[in-house]
Amino acid sequence: MRLVAGTALIVDAVTTLRGGPPILAAIPPALRAVAGLLLLAGLWTPVVGVVVAVVELWKAVSSLGDPWTSIVLGTLGVALALLGPGAWSLDARLFGWKRINGRTRRS
Repeated sequence: MRLVAGTALIVDAVTTLRGGPPILAAIPPALRAVAGLLLLAGLWTPVVGVVVAVVELWKAVSSLGDPWTSIVLGTLGVALALLGPGAWSLDARLFGWKRINGRTRRS
């Protein structure tokens, strides 16, 4: 999920920045590109997931075009913020992978 969301964010940001928007209009795509890179690396995944959700929600509301890509990416951001980075990430290497074991029923 991190790979799909990160790649989509980077591709979307690069295509937007290729058009040469003004400086203020280039801030959200640049933020999406940085968030995509952090998601690909698996670094600060819960925080980046929230940032992605907020930026994509803002893009979906303020854009005149098709909002569905932003809605899907925002949903992926929320899911990543709730699920965490996974076992193959820099977060897992730096801080350890959290695992929750449920209680077993004894008769």
